[in-house]
Amino acid sequence: MNANELTIAEARDALAGGELSAVDLTMACLTAIDAGTPLNAFVHATPEIALDQARAADARRGADAGALNGIPLGIKDLFCTKGVASQAASNILKGFKPEYESTVTSKLFEAGAVMLGKLNMDEFAMGSSNETSCYGDAVNPWKVDDRRLTPGGSSGGSAAAVAADLCLGATGTDTGGSIRQPAAFTGIVGIKPTYGRVSRWGIVAFASSLDQAGPMTKSVRDAAILLGAMAGHDPKDSTSADIPVPDFEAALTGDIRGRKIGIPREYRMEGMPAEIEALWARGREMLADAGAEIVDISLPHTKYALPAYYVIAPAEASSNLARYDGVRYGHRARLGQGDGIVDMYEKTRAEGFGKEVQRRVMIGTYVLSAGFYDAYYNRARKVRALIKRDFDEAFAAGVDAILTPATPSSAFGLGEMAEADPVAMYLNDVFTVTVNLAGLPGISVPVGLDAKGLPLGLQLIGRPWDEAGLLNHAHVLERAAGFVEKPRKWW
Repeated sequence: MNANELTIAEARDALAGGELSAVDLTMACLTAIDAGTPLNAFVHATPEIALDQARAADARRGADAGALNGIPLGIKDLFCTKGVASQAASNILKGFKPEYESTVTSKLFEAGAVMLGKLNMDEFAMGSSNETSCYGDAVNPWKVDDRRLTPGGSSGGSAAAVAADLCLGATGTDTGGSIRQPAAFTGIVGIKPTYGRVSRWGIVAFASSLDQAGPMTKSVRDAAILLGAMAGHDPKDSTSADIPVPDFEAALTGDIRGRKIGIPREYRMEGMPAEIEALWARGREMLADAGAEIVDISLPHTKYALPAYYVIAPAEASSNLARYDGVRYGHRARLGQGDGIVDMYEKTRAEGFGKEVQRRVMIGTYVLSAGFYDAYYNRARKVRALIKRDFDEAFAAGVDAILTPATPSSAFGLGEMAEADPVAMYLNDVFTVTVNLAGLPGISVPVGLDAKGLPLGLQLIGRPWDEAGLLNHAHVLERAAGFVEKPRKWW
């Protein structure tokens, strides 16, 4: 096994025991990144920074070393990294190199992590297939025919990099499923924490009341380790919760006897593929075999989640993206003689934003306009409150976690859906958006392969602030499923 194929937990133990140096581990990842160019996962490689951080980690080795000392990670291009291009995969931020570090990356570096580079993503995190990126499509390392498959979105580069062993773990962000859906498509683990658990400071905003950063890893244990380093109160983020961070790894006891797992009847969607239904049934059996009690629950407002999400998220996006005007940073359009400041705004935004971002900004501006604010935005906010109440009632009735499919299908081919029907693409979020609307933690765990040989995942949804319990349930599911398949190397 090459060093880059290790999990974070395995590498941590090898580094601590002196069997491996951080420099050797980092070099193995950098070599894999060079070989992995066809995946288009890393879009800004930072080998000099990585090797400097690895040497520092080797010098630091010992009792005082951080929880991630010497662990090489990939960072989604949405996280601002000081002096390193941070474009959110958009041409409008071309050339932008922040003078500051996001809270999440600061915390990771304090824990001793090594940054290999920045990862591909959908532009401003708007997409479910990584096809809206100014860097071009990220490609799923899983391949079963002559097609190039999507790694999912928006954290597609993160998912592809982890699945292909280009890095040991990666950061992602999740606004409507952007960690969990790509994790399911690539056979890895991805957790979206409770809203407010991880600081949003220094992360380029999409929809501020929905965005949440989280880890994407090769195992549930790795997710627990990485989340522990990322989480915590941040006074710079007004939505960050001042709640102690438990030891997530210590919570992985593997014991869920007597726990109640809810199965929401509304998630049995019309036309759901038989393979997804069978996988869900298998997940229920695995948790029951581990001693959990499986109970049917109702989340009656689920059917309104997608329309509510696609009003709220674009509304917040149109507000957040108003700052990109060509004045202070990033791209500025060339102006003709006689052009004024309004012309500059219009030309800059037309050139800098891609089609999907333009579409969502226009939708958002429309639903926030004077004549439609109450009809769309306010109504969507009320629906959101009802969706949250559904979950609150389920948890109040004693449910500890909720099991659902993660995606309505396995990975599809690049170019098969994006241009044809953007609304069909939005349906990829059908099982995940409720979790963001309710601010809950959710995790995707790889459980099996479909008939074509592509990975499928199941989603577990937890109580607010109970990532520890959620990770333990996921750990049990992971162990019972025994998913060890990896993509065959074709790149």
